[in-house]
Amino acid sequence: MTKTITGKWNYPTTVFFGPGTIQKLPEACRKLGMKNPLLITDEGLRENAITKTALAANDKAGLKTGLFSGVKGNPTGKNIDDGVRVYRAGKHDGIIAFGGGSGVDAAKAIALMVGQDRPLWDFVDEGDNFLRVKESGMAPVVAVPTTAGTGSEVGRASVITNEATHEKKIIFHPKMLPAIVISDPELTTGLPAHITAATGVDAFVHCFEAFCAPGYHPMAEGIALEGMRLVAEYLPRAYKNGQDIKARAHMLAAASMGAAAFQKGLGGVHALAHPLGAVYDKHHGLLNAILLPYVMVRNRDAIAEKMDILSRVLNLPGRGFDPVLAWTLDFRKQLGIQNTLADIGVPADRINDIGGMALADPSAGGNPIALTSVEYAEIFRQALKGELDIRKKVT
Repeated sequence: MTKTITGKWNYPTTVFFGPGTIQKLPEACRKLGMKNPLLITDEGLRENAITKTALAANDKAGLKTGLFSGVKGNPTGKNIDDGVRVYRAGKHDGIIAFGGGSGVDAAKAIALMVGQDRPLWDFVDEGDNFLRVKESGMAPVVAVPTTAGTGSEVGRASVITNEATHEKKIIFHPKMLPAIVISDPELTTGLPAHITAATGVDAFVHCFEAFCAPGYHPMAEGIALEGMRLVAEYLPRAYKNGQDIKARAHMLAAASMGAAAFQKGLGGVHALAHPLGAVYDKHHGLLNAILLPYVMVRNRDAIAEKMDILSRVLNLPGRGFDPVLAWTLDFRKQLGIQNTLADIGVPADRINDIGGMALADPSAGGNPIALTSVEYAEIFRQALKGELDIRKKVT
C-alpha cells in the first residue's frame, strides 16, 4: 500500500484513513471516553464478517461493546426509537455508527435522541429547530463507513423516513458530525458489484449537485470536482474488481468529499429521490443514479458553464453539456445501472403526488433553477419511460 492513499485527516473531522485502520477502533472509542459503546448497523450487516471484525477488535482490547442492528435500508423513526431504548437499557456511553448510509444515518440520529425529551420530528431541519437540542445529552460517535456512497460519516444530518406520512425528513444538528471516522477500504471489498455501482454513483451525484447548486462556495466546488474525477476513474475499477484496494480507497475518499461538498446544496435529483425512496422503499443511491440525466436535461441552460468546466476535469473529447450527458449515460451503462424507474419496479400511480413532495423537499432549494411541482412530476414521468426529452429515449 502506498503512502498516497494512507493518512490522518482533520477535515471536516478527524479521519483515520487506510487499509487496516479498523484496528484503531478501540483507540477511537477510548479517545471519546467510551467504556461501553453500542455498535449500530443495518439488518444485513449483523452477521457479516466485517461487523465481527470490528467487534473483535474492541473485544481484544477489553472494550465491552453492544450491538443493535434493527435498521432498515431506509431507516425509520421506529428504528431510531428502538435504538434509543437499547442504548438506555444497556447503559451505553457512546455509539459506533457502522455501515452504509442507512446504518450511519440511524446511528447518528440515535446518538442525538438518547439525551432528548422531545420527539424526533421536533428536530427536522427547518428554521431553528436544531436549537431545541439538549447538546449535553448527545452521545459521542465514531463512524465506520462500509460503503462508498452517502458520505454520512462526515455529515451533520440524518435522513429518516416518517412512516406515518411516507416522507423522508432531514434531522440536523451541527454536533451530529461524528468526532472520529475510521475509513478502512478493506471493509468495502466484499460489496456486491451492483451495490458498489449504486453507492458509487450516489457519491458522484452528491458532488455533481453540489457543484451545480447556486451560490458562492469555491471550497465546496473544488472538492466536488475532484470527487467526480475520482469516481469517474476508480468506480469502474471497483465495480469490475471488488478486491482492488486502491480503487476502494479512492472511492471512500470520494464519498466523504461528496458529503463535505454538499454543504453548498443539493438539487432536483435528491428532491425526487427522497420521496421516491420514502414511498416505494427503493435504494437511495440507485434512485439518484437513474434520475441524474433526466434532471440534468431539465437544468441544461442553467448549468452550461459548469458543464464546460466538468468536461475538462473529466478529460472528455468535447466540451460542454452534450459531452457530459453522453459520458453520464455511458458511465451508467458500464456500471449496469438501469435506464428507467420502471426498470426497478417504481409504479406510475402517484406521479403528481411525488411532484408535490419533491417541491417540498429541502433539496429542491439547491436546484440551479426553481422547478414547479408540475415540472418535477414531468421529470418523474420521463424517468419512468426513459425519455430524456420528448424526442429522445435513453439507450
